[in-house]
Parts: sequence; structure tokens; C-alpha cells
Amino acid sequence: MLIGIDDTDSPQGMCTTYLGAVLARRLIWEHMQVREARLVRLNPNVTFKTRGNAAVMLDVKGDPETAFWIACDLVEELADQSCENTNPGLVVTECKPNVAFYQNAVTDFCTLEDAVALLEATGARYRGWKNRRGLIGATAAVASELPDRTSEILVYRQEERFGTPRFVDRQSLFAAEAATFPHTWDTVDTVNDVVVCVPHTPDPVLFGIRGESPQWVRAARQVVRSEPPALEQIWVTNQGTDAHLLDADITDFQEGLSYRVRGTVEDSPKTGTGGHVSFTMGDEGHRVRCMAYEPTKNFRQVIRELRPGDEILACGSFKKGSINLEKINVIGLETGTSVRPPLCTACSKRMTSDGRGKGWKCKKCGARADEPEVQQVPRTLKTGWYEVPPTARRHLARPLCRPEPEA
Repeated sequence: MLIGIDDTDSPQGMCTTYLGAVLARRLIWEHMQVREARLVRLNPNVTFKTRGNAAVMLDVKGDPETAFWIACDLVEELADQSCENTNPGLVVTECKPNVAFYQNAVTDFCTLEDAVALLEATGARYRGWKNRRGLIGATAAVASELPDRTSEILVYRQEERFGTPRFVDRQSLFAAEAATFPHTWDTVDTVNDVVVCVPHTPDPVLFGIRGESPQWVRAARQVVRSEPPALEQIWVTNQGTDAHLLDADITDFQEGLSYRVRGTVEDSPKTGTGGHVSFTMGDEGHRVRCMAYEPTKNFRQVIRELRPGDEILACGSFKKGSINLEKINVIGLETGTSVRPPLCTACSKRMTSDGRGKGWKCKKCGARADEPEVQQVPRTLKTGWYEVPPTARRHLARPLCRPEPEA
């Protein structure tokens, strides 16, 4: 059977992955076999998400009826239903739903009505609490297929420590990154000297390490020193895969969806209030604004080096009329030039303009010239991919240290 759970956390605490990890252990205690624990990130632009818009799925061998009631009891026990926006959903199914529902949930928006109709058609056991919105994510989790997959080991705190300051040795996190990168990523941000993998919210997670396989995240985890954990779980995930990106033209954008789009830079990037950097990208007469916000830090300097005529591939979410950049591929660079008054061949002095459309004239000897001096200016920006730093990276965004999947 496949067990899906979503929307049990809140900004004040709890974590759906923690509930899933606890459920896995309770099922094992009941002599069931947990074959896989999966963490599924969905559309990051959903407005009513609590934090990272993640659902969990357990692939289990055992009695579905028993598993359903164990899971129901655990949701009642652990879900933070005091929060208005926490609306848990639970699915237990012996028949995998159509993968199209997952694909819509990660790239677009799904409705509760669609989720329930699919569950009914599949013959699944399911239950929703309050407005039951968590059934959308739970259904997407059991419908998911991950042709490109990564791993994350999540280390959870002892219950009596929930809500208190965490202790994770900072130096050991940088050591873990040094020992395992590029096979793990986003443990720390070495350029900005920031720890990334330790949350600041009052939930059960102590820290999490993402990487390309269970072996690599486990190896990095062994380097980390911290307070005593309660339990640990390695999750199979769609994180770091760009599963949320759709290939599109500028004319195809819809609010709240994420795209990979090609175009030409049309104006020089400008730095606005708060340090946000923006420019306009165009294609066949259509235009869209691209934004690199202040939290993207050094990525903004790359954007500032773009010039009109540069050809790029932009990746990011379309929100309020703008592409919020996650990374760009600089495909082609416009040749930079500088234009100056010509040099007088007789006096070696710079000429001055003799009026609009009248060319240039040497003040010393009276010599004339019709054309200015044009010189090529070398560009410091190179072609290739550029990405936001780990501190600003979304869960689903593929880091450049990951090779592209084989076709």
C-alpha cells in the first residue's frame, strides 16, 4: 500500500516529515515493512502553504485497514490543528493513482474536488480534517513518480527540546560540506558564511542534509556534531530536480507557475529600493520583467553585468508580472563597445563635435572626420549557468553541482 500525508504542520511547530517518520516506526512495531519513505515537494507558489509545501509518502507492506487507523490516530495526536491553516489529509491506497495528478500538483494547482474524485475512483481509504485541504498533497504524494530523485536525511529533536534553541556545531557543518560536496549540497553557504541546513522555526527538525544518494547524505551526517537526536530518517525526494519548471514562451505565463524561458535582455539592469535588481527580457515583441531580489545576494552582481542584446535562459516563478529568478543560463553575449570622438591624425588630439550630424573637428589644426572612434570593450561576464546562493535556493531548484539527468 501507499500512505500519503500532508498539512499537519504550522508556523508554530510540528512537521509533516516528523509525523511520517514516527508513523514509519509505529508501522514497523506492528510488523509491517516500510519499503520507502518519500518526501514530495509541490508547487512552491501555493499561497496557503505553511512552510515548504511538502507531503510525505510511505510505501508499506502490511494490512491497509490497520495502517489506516494507526495513521489516523497519529494525525490526531501530532498534527497542529490549533492553527487555522492546518488542514490535514491522509490517504491509504492499494492502487496507485494517475501520476498526472502529482505532475499538476508540482507544476500547477489542483483542487480538493479533483483529489477526492481520484481517490474515489481509485478505491482509496482517506480522511481529511477541518477543510480537508491536505488531501490534495496526500493524493499527490501517493501518485508521485520520481524519475529523477535525490535524498535527504532529516535528524529530529527530542520532544522535550521542541521550541528551545538548537545546538548543532557550526564548524562540523562546514566540515561535512567540505568532505562531501558536490555529492551533497545546501548544508552551508560557503560564500556568504551562513549555515543553511538548520531551521529557525520551532519544529522537530534539528537539521537536514541533502544529496544525491542515501550513502552520501549518511556520510555527511556522520561528520556533524549536535545535541542528542530522537530519531533520523532518510527520505527519497524530488528536491533539487527542477520538477516545478515548465518550458514556455513569454506569452504563455500564468500567475503562480514556474518557468524555463528564453529571451534577450532589452535594457540595462537597475538596482531599486531594498537592493532588488530588475531588467526586461523580450522575445518576438513580447516582454517580461525579471527580478533578482536582495536575498539572492551575490547572484545580483551577475545580473547587473547583463547588457542589452545578451541572450539568456531564465528560470523562476512568475508572480505579479515578474519572473523571480532562481538561475540563468547566459547563452550569448552582446559585444561591448565604446564610442569616443576620433583622434586627429595630425595633432594626436581628440576632436570635438562640430554639431549634430556635422561630424568632428580638431580645434588645433582644423582637420575634420566623419566617423567616431569605436572600440570593443571586453566583457567580464562569461557564458554559462549562474544560480542563487544556497541561502536563497528553493527546495525544488536543481543546484548547478548536480549533473543534468540523462535523456
